[in-house]
Amino acid sequence: MDDTTRTELEAAAFRALLAHLDKRNDVQNIDMMNLTGFCRNCLSRWYMEAAQERGIDMGKDAAREAVYGMPYDVWKAQNQSEVDASQKAAFEKSFAENVGDKG
Repeated sequence: MDDTTRTELEAAAFRALLAHLDKRNDVQNIDMMNLTGFCRNCLSRWYMEAAQERGIDMGKDAAREAVYGMPYDVWKAQNQSEVDASQKAAFEKSFAENVGDKG
């Protein structure tokens, strides 16, 4: 497979992931972090870093809007629920076990 085709397939897969996450806005970022070690905010940070590596001036807010499909504050107000004690405990355990990972 040539590099152009590989890049096109990766881009299509990324767009499908964003579309899937958009449909599943009931899935909280903390739950994603606890299960997978990454969340929508991680995706937006990776997106921003990729842009910056290519000389594109992109800030955190623009990157989050690209991933969330809307301003982060709006998404948070519409979709984010309070973290409960079990979610927080799972996150703290996972974080302690994986300190140093770039998620």
